[in-house]
Amino acid sequence: MTSQVQRARGYPERVHPWIMQLLERKPVRLATIAMANKAARIIWAILTKDTYYRQVAT
Repeated sequence: MTSQVQRARGYPERVHPWIMQLLERKPVRLATIAMANKAARIIWAILTKDTYYRQVAT
């Protein structure tokens, strides 16, 4: 997730708005933990439900 933070700093227009808002509100290390937690929850849901990832339209 630290790579996502670096990408957000270099190319903010290419990063999901949720990540940018998170980085505005929280310290960097806390934001990386939140992003990793979200990714882990998505992965867990995919594996336990035996389904594919469906991205929510923003």
